[in-house]
Amino acid sequence: MPDFIYEHKVYYNPVEFALLFIGGTWKMPILWRLNQATMRYGELKKSLPHITHKMLSTQLKELEKHGLVTRTVYPQVPPKVEYALTEKGRQVMPLITAIRDFGLAQMREKGIQP
Repeated sequence: MPDFIYEHKVYYNPVEFALLFIGGTWKMPILWRLNQATMRYGELKKSLPHITHKMLSTQLKELEKHGLVTRTVYPQVPPKVEYALTEKGRQVMPLITAIRDFGLAQMREKGIQP
């Protein structure tokens, strides 16, 4: 497959391109949690204790930009914001589940308790 450019970056294959949308330390865990339920920012932060506020905010913005997550703001005081998976976000869940299952199998093989 020939390489291609997207948003000023060269990609060499579709797997590398797919990781733009779901790769990194935090995107898959965020998507995993939102697959379980619509969540407010504070709920997400609490469920991901090692993520910083800046990183969570950045990752949510990227997931929203790529159409995997919606952000709904309710006009009330104090402001209420909820995050949920889009249809595109739900479509990626079987892939994340497969990667998670592979990771769990590797952990067991290496004697690591999940």
